[in-house]
Amino acid sequence: MKIAWHNIYIHPLPETHRFPMLKYELIPDQLLREGVITPAQLFTPAPANEAAILLTHTAAYWHQLKAQELHPREQRKIGFPQSPELTLREIVIAQGTIDIALHALEQGLGFNVAGGTHHAFAGHGEGFCLLNDFAIAANYLLQQQRIRQALIIDLDVHQGNGTAAIFADNPEVYTFSMHGAHNYPFHKEISDWDVPLPDGLDTSGYLQLLEAALPVLINRVKPDIVFYLSGVDILSTDKFGKLQVTQQGCRERDEMVFHSLKKHHIPCAVAMGGGYSPHIRDIVNAHCNTFKAGIDIYGY
Repeated sequence: MKIAWHNIYIHPLPETHRFPMLKYELIPDQLLREGVITPAQLFTPAPANEAAILLTHTAAYWHQLKAQELHPREQRKIGFPQSPELTLREIVIAQGTIDIALHALEQGLGFNVAGGTHHAFAGHGEGFCLLNDFAIAANYLLQQQRIRQALIIDLDVHQGNGTAAIFADNPEVYTFSMHGAHNYPFHKEISDWDVPLPDGLDTSGYLQLLEAALPVLINRVKPDIVFYLSGVDILSTDKFGKLQVTQQGCRERDEMVFHSLKKHHIPCAVAMGGGYSPHIRDIVNAHCNTFKAGIDIYGY
C-alpha cells in the first residue's frame, strides 16, 4: 500500500488556516507511532505535469495559478492568499492522487494524506481548493486508457460541487455526494446522485442511508476504480458539520465503504477531505481510523 505525503511549508498563512493544516503532519506521525504503517509506505510525489492538469482545468485558469495572477476577489473565494508554495502544494497533491490511483489499480488500495479538493472547478477555485485532485486523477486514468469507468464516492459533509460540475456531461465518471443539505456550498451543483442530509442527523440515520446507497451505486456504475473522499467533518464535534455522527460511527462508515468495494474487487483511492473539530486529536484520530479500516479490510 502506498501513502502520498506532502511536506510543503506555506508562508505566509493566516493563523486561522494553519490549525487545519496541522493534521497533514500529525496523521502520518500517529500512524507510524502506532505501527499501523512503516516509513517505506510513505512517499512524496513529484509535481503533476501541465498536460495532466489541463485534462481537467482550463488553460486560462492554469495560467493564473502559475503566474500568481488571481484577483483578490478570486483569492477570497478560495479562502487562501495566493502564493507559489500553495500552488505547488496543490500540484503535488494532484500527482499524489494520480500515483495512489495507479497503485490501487495494481494493489487494491492507496491513500493520499491530503487531497479531496472537491470545490475546485475547471476554471476557478473555491472553498480552500485550487485544483481538483480527484478530477485530475480520473481524467488521467481515462486518457491513459487505464480505466473505462470511475466512481467518486464523496462523503465529506460539504457537497463536491466542483467535481459535480466538471463531470456533469461525462458518463465515464459517476459522481455520488452525501452531504449536509444546509451546509456549504449554499448553491449546490447537480451530481449524478446527491443525498442531502438534514441537520442533526445521527450515526444510525447516516449509516442507514449509506448502507442502502452503496450496493445500488456499485451495481449501477460497475466502476473500474472508486475515488473515496473520507471527510471527517461529519463528526458531531465538527464546528461546521451540523451532523451528530460519533467517532465510532465515522469509522463504521469507512468500514462499510471498504467492505463493499473489497467484496466486489474494486480498487480504491482515498483522500482525506475536510475536518474542523476544535480539538486536533478528534480530527487526526478519525482520519487515522480511515487508514486502519482500509488496511484491515484490504488485508495489508
